[in-house]
Amino acid sequence: MLTSRCLKGVVTGYPLGIVAKEIKIQESEFNKDFITRLIPKLDWNVFWSTAKQIGYEGSLTQQIIADYENNENFLKDVHHALVEVDIFEGELICPETNRKFPITDGIPNMLIKDNEL
Repeated sequence: MLTSRCLKGVVTGYPLGIVAKEIKIQESEFNKDFITRLIPKLDWNVFWSTAKQIGYEGSLTQQIIADYENNENFLKDVHHALVEVDIFEGELICPETNRKFPITDGIPNMLIKDNEL
């Protein structure tokens, strides 16, 4: 849920674009209850388009499926895209200014310069 709203002239700064140069898969134990509770809190359109942008949408659908709480395959796909796919190297891009923020070792650097405030 990162935003570049702190940049001068940026109104929304969301959603950030993403360029993934190196992706690592970090396997994690599937927790059905956690993913089920998290889904309603997601901006699903942004989540899906970001997963698609980096090639990890799997069999996710553009819309949350009805009765997702009882569809373990769907929940596992969400878990994979959300929890296990780690962008290790790349860039986040402000949608309004095209300012790039580097991602190094899995950590985005969102620091801005004084003249960008």
